Order: sequence, then structure tokens, then C-alpha cells
Amino acid sequence: MAKNILIVDDSESIREVVKFTLENEGYNVMIGVDGNDALQYLNGKPIDLVITDLHMPNMDGIELIRHIRTIDAYKHIPILFLTTESQVSKKMEAKDAGATGWIIKPFVPAKLIDALKKVIR
Repeated sequence: MAKNILIVDDSESIREVVKFTLENEGYNVMIGVDGNDALQYLNGKPIDLVITDLHMPNMDGIELIRHIRTIDAYKHIPILFLTTESQVSKKMEAKDAGATGWIIKPFVPAKLIDALKKVIR
């Protein structure tokens, strides 16, 4: 059975590249345009992985990660933080919020697939 992945990014081009990459690997993809939009998917349905951007309107990636970690059904799912930030402090803030790992944009699709295969169950 295909794994379900939630992508959360305010950039349409990033969402499309990530979606295309993941669907070509056989994953089911759900898309949120920001943290608030992503909340609609956190309703008890199975989600195997979340990939979220940092900088988004309404609810940024750090807030979203913190929110996900408060929901029992999603408390332990892997979350990859997709960011242009290379600052160690931002990576540590995401990790402290509950991120499993991060991927620096721009990314190579093969590296994205390698990263998610390391964390997805």
C-alpha cells in the first residue's frame, strides 16, 4: 500500500516538483499551501510523512511542526523540514520543535527520495 505524504509549502513551483518526484516513486501526496491549510489533513487519516517549508504565511513550518507534535495520531510521524535556511540555529529550532530532519532547497530529487526513505516507516 502506498505511503501518504503531506507537503506543505507556499511556493507552487516547489510543491509541484516535490509532488511530481514523490508520485513518480509511488507515494500518495496531499498538499497544503501553508500551515493553516495543512491542518485540514490532520484529521485522523493516515499520514506517513510530512515535508514542510519554514517561511510561509499564516502558520510557518516551526509552528506547524509544534502543532503536529501535540496531536496523538501524528505525534511520532517523521517530519522533514524543507528550507533555504542554512543557519544552524534554524535547523536546531526545527529539531527542537520536533522535526526529524531537514533538506536544503534547492534540492536534487534523488536526494529527497533518499532522505525520506531513511525516515519513513
